[in-house]
Amino acid sequence: MLFTTKILLSIKPIGKINLQQSDSINALRFLSIDAVQKANSGHPGMPMGMAEIATALWANHLKHNPSNPTWFNRDRFVLSNGHGSMLLYSLLHLTGYDLSIDDLKDFRQLNSKTPGHPEYDIDIGIETTTGPLGQGIANAVGMAMSEKILAAEFNEDDIKPIDHFTYVFLGDGCLMEGVSHEACSFAGTHNLGKLVCFYDQNGISIDGEVENWFTDDSVKRFESYGWHTVCVDGHNVEEIDKAISEAKNESKKPSMIFCKTTIGYGSPNKSGTADTHGAPLGDEEIKETREALGWGFPSFEVPDEVYNFWNAKDAGSDVNSSWDSLIQSYKEKYPKKSMELHRRMNGDVPENFDESFNKFLDECHSNNSSMATRKASKVCLDFFVKEMPELIGGSADLTPSNNTFSASSSTFSNDNPSGNHINYGVREFGMSAIMNGMVLHGGIKPYGATFLVFTDYARNAVRLSALMGLPNIFVYTHDSVALGEDGPTHQPVEHMVTLRSTPNMNSWRPADLVETAIAWKNAVSSKSTPTCLIFSRQGTSAIERTPDQMSLISMGGYLLDTNENMDMTIVASGSEVQLALDAAKELKNDSISANVVSMPSLDIFLEQSEDYQNTIINQDKPILVVECSHPNSWYKILNRNDKVIGIETFGESAPGNELLEHFGFTKENVIKTAKSLIND
Repeated sequence: MLFTTKILLSIKPIGKINLQQSDSINALRFLSIDAVQKANSGHPGMPMGMAEIATALWANHLKHNPSNPTWFNRDRFVLSNGHGSMLLYSLLHLTGYDLSIDDLKDFRQLNSKTPGHPEYDIDIGIETTTGPLGQGIANAVGMAMSEKILAAEFNEDDIKPIDHFTYVFLGDGCLMEGVSHEACSFAGTHNLGKLVCFYDQNGISIDGEVENWFTDDSVKRFESYGWHTVCVDGHNVEEIDKAISEAKNESKKPSMIFCKTTIGYGSPNKSGTADTHGAPLGDEEIKETREALGWGFPSFEVPDEVYNFWNAKDAGSDVNSSWDSLIQSYKEKYPKKSMELHRRMNGDVPENFDESFNKFLDECHSNNSSMATRKASKVCLDFFVKEMPELIGGSADLTPSNNTFSASSSTFSNDNPSGNHINYGVREFGMSAIMNGMVLHGGIKPYGATFLVFTDYARNAVRLSALMGLPNIFVYTHDSVALGEDGPTHQPVEHMVTLRSTPNMNSWRPADLVETAIAWKNAVSSKSTPTCLIFSRQGTSAIERTPDQMSLISMGGYLLDTNENMDMTIVASGSEVQLALDAAKELKNDSISANVVSMPSLDIFLEQSEDYQNTIINQDKPILVVECSHPNSWYKILNRNDKVIGIETFGESAPGNELLEHFGFTKENVIKTAKSLIND
C-alpha cells in the first residue's frame, strides 16, 4: 500500500514542515486495535475515536522531548480516560519514547511497561496513573496550579523559565464522577488558563448510550465554572487545531474543547456502540476495519514514513535546548532565584535544613507542654513553612480546626498567585487528587487537611498517591471519639486501619509536640511515600524523654518506660500514651512491672529489623495495646492471647471526656485489663 496524504493542514507542526497524514492518524488506531486483540483484553473504542484529536495536539502543539522525559518545562499530558491507555502507549512509541513495539505487543501482561491502565512512569512519558475516572482531570488541575504558582514566584518580565501547558483527554465517565466537579469548579475560580482539556463526547459508556443517565448540558456547566468552551468535530483535525490555538490564547480561563466523536471510529459493524468500549473487536471485524480505513499493513507493522512523521526527538531536543539557553541566561541575571528554582526542581531540602530542624526540635523538647496535637502541628508548621517555601498547604474548609495556616502563610488567589495556603472549599476528594497533580508536576510539596473521618471522601486519591509513590502530606485532625459532641458521623473508628493497611503509606499518630515535630520531619523528607499525619482535637500531655529516647522516635516505636524484670508491655499511640504511662505507674503498686512503648508510626516500626522490634516489644511476655481506634491494625505485633483496648462500634454524641470513659479509655480499665492479661 502506498503512503498517501489525505488530510492537509496549513498550520506548521512543531518541528515539522509536512502536514497531517491519514496513515499517521490510523497508525494510532491500529496499534491500539492490534494490542487489545493480542491481549484479548482492553478498550479499543476510545483510541479509535480520539485519533484525530491526539494527532492535532501531539503533532502540532505538545511541547515535549522524548529523549528527556523529565525536562521541567515540558507540557504535561494527562489521559484522564485511562482505559484508552493504548492511545497513549501508541503516541509514546511513535514519537520516540523508550517504549518499543514489543512493549506494545506486551500490553496488559505481567511486568510489562504497558499495563491495562497507565501507571506513572515519567521515564517513558507517563505523567500520572489514571483509570479511576475523574482523577486525571483533577491531577491536571494540580499540575496547572503548580505551573501558575511557580511562574508567579520565578518568572521575570524578560525571562520566564516556567511557561508550559497542561493538556487533558477525558470522557463522559470522567465528567460523571463527582471529583470532576470539585476540581473543575476550583480551576475556573483560579483562572488556570494554562489548562486545556478535550472532552471525547461520544455518548457511550459500558452500559450503552449515556443519554438515559447523563443528560447534563456540559457546555453550560463549564461556562458556569468560568471556563472557555468551544465545540468541534472530533474527527476534523483542522477544527481541533484551531480550537487548541484559541485555547492557548485564553490567559485567564481554563479551556474545555468539546469534541463530538464516534467511539470505535472506522469499525463497520461496531462503531458508535458499547461493543467497542471494553472488548477486542475480533479478527473478522479488524479485517473489515482495515479495509474500511485503507490500512493495508499487518498487525503491529508501521511504515517508516509514519515513524518519520511522528518522531519528535529532534523537535523536542531543539525546544529543550532553547530552554536550557534561557535557563543559563536566567542563572546569570538572577543567580539567587536560579539556585532556588534548581533546588526546587530537584526536590532537595534547603541547605542546612537538618541543622535548623535539630535546633527547632531542641526547642520543642525544652518548651514541650500540654496541648492538642493539632495545635502542636501548627507550631511545627510555623517552622517548616518558613524553612521550606515549596510547602504549599491547604484545608478543605477547616483551616481554623486543622490549623494549617502558618505564621508564614498567605492565601493563594488570583490577586496573590504566589500565595502558599490554599482554601480548597468542601472538596476533600478534589483536594487530594489536586495535591497528587502538584507533586507530579514538581517544584511544590503540598500538604492538605481535613478531619480524619473524611478520608472516606478522599480515599481513592490517597490510595493513588501511595500507588504512584508520591511524597504527599495528608493532615488529618480530630482523630477519635474524643472529639465529642459532633457525634458518630464525625468520629473516626475504622480509618486508622484503612490507612495502615494501604501499601507504601506511612501514618503517624504522635503523642505530643516532640513526636509531632519528628512526624512532620519524616513527611517533608520523604521521597517516594505519602504520609498521613493524624492529630487530636483533645489535649495531650507533654511526655518526658531522654535524648536516647528522642533519637528513636523516627523508628516508629520506642520504649518510654523500661523495667529490667518486666511482666508485660503496654503499647499506645497519640493521646493514649499518657494513659499507658499512668496505668503502668499504678500497676507497680500491685507488683506488676510494665514496659511502655510509644508507637507514633506502626507502619515505620514494622519496617525495622526483627531484632529492633523484639528489643522494643518482648514477645515472650503479654502485650496490651491501647488506642482509641479499631483494633485490627495491631495484630501483626500481637500473640494469640494478647489484647487491645480499642473501639469496634460507632461513637456517640457527648462531651469527649465522657465518651472516653464510656468506651473504656480510662486508667482504671487499662489496669483492669492488664491484670487480667497477666492472670490469664
